[in-house]
Amino acid sequence: MKALRFYAPEDVRVEDVPEPECGPDEIKLKVKNCSTCGTDVKIFYNGHQNLSPPRTIGHEIAGEVVEVGADVNATYGSDWKPGDRAQVIAAVPCGECYECQKGWMAVCQNQTSVGYQYDGGFAEFMIVPRQVLKVDGLNRIPDNVGYDEASAAEPFACAINAQELLGIEPGDTVVVFGAGPIGCMHIRIARGVHQSGPVYLVDVNAERLKMSADAVQPDETINGAEVDVVERVMELTGGRGADVVITATAANVTQEQAISMAARNGRISFFGGLPKTDPFIKCDSNLVHYRQLHIHGANGSAPEHNKRALEYISTGQVPVKDLITEHIPLDRVLDAFQIVKKGEAIKVTVEP
Repeated sequence: MKALRFYAPEDVRVEDVPEPECGPDEIKLKVKNCSTCGTDVKIFYNGHQNLSPPRTIGHEIAGEVVEVGADVNATYGSDWKPGDRAQVIAAVPCGECYECQKGWMAVCQNQTSVGYQYDGGFAEFMIVPRQVLKVDGLNRIPDNVGYDEASAAEPFACAINAQELLGIEPGDTVVVFGAGPIGCMHIRIARGVHQSGPVYLVDVNAERLKMSADAVQPDETINGAEVDVVERVMELTGGRGADVVITATAANVTQEQAISMAARNGRISFFGGLPKTDPFIKCDSNLVHYRQLHIHGANGSAPEHNKRALEYISTGQVPVKDLITEHIPLDRVLDAFQIVKKGEAIKVTVEP
């Protein structure tokens, strides 16, 4: 079968590999969609400390069950059968550590990941390992949800996790930095799930800002390359600032701006990780102190967030179909990476 294999930074190849065999405690999928994200681009150029090459990468996966290991249903209390439609979690908690036992599976200290320690979804077929099945991480796709939409449930789940921590209330003013697919999802979740008030979208790429704004219709777009973002948010909020600020981009300055523009009792999510070579920001601690600000980290999700993402897509509360603006065959998967890097699409999905 064809698969995209990572060997080293910038040495990533589409090649023929043996079709994987399904063990007694595993499930085999025919991959229908594996969507791409900024993390895939980072892996392409820099690798990842948890990725053991050679490895088939890709972690936003939906597919059709083609084989169920003999022990699976009895072991995991499931009822999987060939022909079932399934979405796979990416971040795999151990289910046993202190954090998992507390119900904090998104921050499992022993977390492994599909496409890192296990072969991922940029391939015609893949194995769902027992570690995923053990934590109920293979999810049935609702009948009215397409495979492409289901593959977007994984990043969607990460955004759900972040917004849970923020406690967005009806009417809250929300600022989202980053006009990529995850920024678009954040806007739709804030509105569709939490009934937020005005939402402002910030980016420095005018074309990407327009493309995403056309899709998700923020109340206003703010081009950070042209105006003072903090000043503009203060104008829009009558000098009060934003109740919620989400930095869905890997830029230090956005985190600093988030602190400066947050209203009293404001909640901030540092959603996008910063470069490992420059992970520090300047923080006016007095703003945090006197305005009683709440700063949250968030980067992953738990299996339950993936289930909720599929539910929100199915009910229409948070549509994602229109955010998938490029469908690319597996033999052109490397083109997908360049499209994501240049911000030429909102969401790109690969169809083996």
